[in-house]
Amino acid sequence: MYPDLSYFFNDLFGTDVDNWTSIFKTFGFMLVIALASCGILLRHELLQKEKEGLILPLKIKQIITEKLSIQDILINSMFSLFIGAKLPVLIMKFDEFKGDPASFVFSKIGMWWLGILAAIGTAAYYIWKNKKADPNPKISEILQYPSSKTNDIIIIAGISGVLGSKLFSITEDISGFFKDPLGALFSGSGLNVYGGLILAFIAVYWYVKKIGIKPIYMMDISGMGILLGYAIGRIGCQLSGDGDWGIEASAIPQWWVLPDWLWSYNYPNNVNNTGLLLSQCDPTAYQNAIVSGMSQEDSCLTSCGMRYCHELVPGVYPTPVYETTFGLLAFGLLFINKHRFKIPGTIFFLYMILNGIERFLIEFIRVNEKYTLFGLNWSQAQYISILFIVIGLVGIFYLFKNSKIKA
Repeated sequence: MYPDLSYFFNDLFGTDVDNWTSIFKTFGFMLVIALASCGILLRHELLQKEKEGLILPLKIKQIITEKLSIQDILINSMFSLFIGAKLPVLIMKFDEFKGDPASFVFSKIGMWWLGILAAIGTAAYYIWKNKKADPNPKISEILQYPSSKTNDIIIIAGISGVLGSKLFSITEDISGFFKDPLGALFSGSGLNVYGGLILAFIAVYWYVKKIGIKPIYMMDISGMGILLGYAIGRIGCQLSGDGDWGIEASAIPQWWVLPDWLWSYNYPNNVNNTGLLLSQCDPTAYQNAIVSGMSQEDSCLTSCGMRYCHELVPGVYPTPVYETTFGLLAFGLLFINKHRFKIPGTIFFLYMILNGIERFLIEFIRVNEKYTLFGLNWSQAQYISILFIVIGLVGIFYLFKNSKIKA
C-alpha cells in the first residue's frame, strides 16, 4: 500500500520510504485529482450548454482599481502571519512535519513573533502602495459566462464537501472527536461521503443560482461529476488503506476467476497502522517502543524502519475497488447517454438512485457502525441511501408527469 508517495516511489524506483516525498499523502493527492477531473467535466458541460443557449451570460459591472481593499490587505497580512510563523519551524522540524502535515500545519507550533512581524510588514507595504495608486477606479460592463466560474464552483464544492464529510463523521464518533479534536478534523481519514454530498449540494446550489446558472442544469452535471469524483476518491482510499475497507472476507469460492486480492486483501502499510506487524518487523523492539511512550509511527520506525508497518490478517473485502468500478461504470453510462435524457434533472435523479443502490448494498460488507431504527439494524449510510433512492424515484416521477402536462 501507499500511505504517501514515498512508498509508491519505493515500489517503482527502490528509493527510501518516508523521505521528503512523504509530505504528499496518497489520499489527499487522489482527492486533488478527483477535484481536477470534476473541474474538467464541469467546464466541458457548461461550455456545451452555453453553446446550446441553455445557460446565458450575465451582464455585470467590473470595477478596475489599483488600490487593495481593507479586506484584501487583512487577508494578505493573515497569510503572511501564518507563513512567517510556520515556515521556519517547518524547516527545523521537517521530520515531524512530513509524518502528519495537516496536524502540524493546524497546530499551535510556530514562531508567532516572526509571523506578527511579517503581517505588520505586509500591511504596511500595501498601505504604502495604496497611497501611490490611482484613486479613480474604472468601471466597465462585461458579459460573464458561467463557465468562467468553474474554478470557484469546484473550490466551493471541495471545501464544503470536506467540511460536511468531517461534520457527519464527528457525529458517528463524538467521544473520539473530544479526545483529539485537531486530529479528527484534519486527518485524511474519517470522511463521511454523504455528509459531504449534502453540504456541497446546498453550497453549490446557492452559488450557481447567484451567478445565473439554472440549478436544474447544474444538478445534472453534478450527478455525473459526483460519480466520477467518488470513483477517483475511492482509489485514494484503496491505495492509502485509510480504513474504508470491508469486513473480514470469507473463503475465496471456487467460481472466483479474478485475482485473489480482489476478494480478500491485507492492506500492508495501511495509513491507519491497523492490524498485525509486518513479517520483517521486530515485534519485541516495537513493543518496547510502545511501552516507552513512543507514538505508533515512531515505534514502527524503530522496529521496522518505516512509518507504516501493519497489515490486516486475515484479509478483508477491498470495497473501495468495488465502489470505484461501480462509480466509473455508472458515470460512463450517464455520460454516454446524456443526450437521450431530454428532461433536465433526469440525470441527477438517476444518479441518486444508482448511488443509493450501490451504497446500500456495499454497506453489508463494509466496516461500519450499525444503528437500530424502525426495527432495522443498518448503518447511517444505508438509511441515507434509502432516502436517496426514494428522492430519485419521486424526482423522476415528478419530472415525467410535469413534462406530459406541459406537452
